[in-house]
Amino acid sequence: QDAFVAFHVDKVMVSKYLKSLQIGELAPDQPNIEPTKNKVLVKDFRELRATVEKMGLLKPNQLFFFLHLAHILLLDAAAWLILFYFGTSLLPFIVSLVVLTISQIQASWLQHDLGHLSVFRETKWNHLLHKFVMCHLVGASAKWWTLLHSQHHAKPNCFQKDPDVDMHPFLFTLGKKLSVELGIKKKKYMPYNHQHKYFFITLPPLLFPTYFHCHTFYIAYTKRYWVDLAWMLTFYIRFFFTYGSLLEIKSLLAYYFIFRMLESSWFVWVSQMNHIPMDIYYDKNLDWVSTQLQATCNVEQSPFNDWFTGHLNFQIEHHLFPTMPRHNYWKVAPLVKSLCAKHGIEYQCKPLLMAFADIVHSLKNSGELWLDAYLHK
Repeated sequence: QDAFVAFHVDKVMVSKYLKSLQIGELAPDQPNIEPTKNKVLVKDFRELRATVEKMGLLKPNQLFFFLHLAHILLLDAAAWLILFYFGTSLLPFIVSLVVLTISQIQASWLQHDLGHLSVFRETKWNHLLHKFVMCHLVGASAKWWTLLHSQHHAKPNCFQKDPDVDMHPFLFTLGKKLSVELGIKKKKYMPYNHQHKYFFITLPPLLFPTYFHCHTFYIAYTKRYWVDLAWMLTFYIRFFFTYGSLLEIKSLLAYYFIFRMLESSWFVWVSQMNHIPMDIYYDKNLDWVSTQLQATCNVEQSPFNDWFTGHLNFQIEHHLFPTMPRHNYWKVAPLVKSLCAKHGIEYQCKPLLMAFADIVHSLKNSGELWLDAYLHK
């Protein structure tokens, strides 16, 4: 099926392990597609994917990723050198924080590429460098990320199947239909009619230093990802040894917490601009293309937007072709637009600031819908 093809680079190797699970073949007279799925769209998308493969758009440009890694490592080193050469007064402290934040978020974008197996043709090299970037440079578990992110890609914005929308209903109410449903049931965990206001002081600055920080260690420990845990410890040993030699303990902890807050804010605004404003509801068992397009939107291309978002401004193309190297998204975008136009599917693309504003607008609208349903007798 399309999801299987989208996720797996080496299909021969995967099929070898799946063969032991095979229980039979589908009878010739049985439908190979559910009634809820668009047969013509599925056929056209599979033809598009074949075209993409022939064009070589799934092949990575390793120089691109090498230069990206090089600028991450240079910024990482520069953050420490600024404090070493210019001292720990307020100005060098702030500049160092900004430089390290940039290095960390760009490392997050690179680990995303590695986790999707889009940097090397050999899967094992993607996994190895993924551990170095995610565990050693960022300080989180690579397997933890893969576990959660694969679920997100399989069923984006599908409540109870996409972990990225698990914040509903305990912190926010998301999506029009879910918000009304929550209001009708008279459930209230937070003052949702004010969620567009408290969003600014909760999810963006606190996701990394609180929830992610604990959850990555919890999953790595409970699932016995011992290799990941060992790699993660090297991040903390390196950080506290190098920065601890320059900063007192209070300043060191403040430095760590602040850069995590800055990194978290950058990540949340970028990652949520493509999803929160889109349809969020229970799984409708749609075809692969429809599932991805109803949950994603794009942000206009520019050199800054590409760098700032790690090319996640091409969220539609990324979700349709998750193993495609990000430097090729712009090449496939016109083909995807044509496919959408042919089938009357909306292809949303908006300016960066509008995408940020739409997060707040969608939260406000969801909160108002919940309140109306909650107060309705």
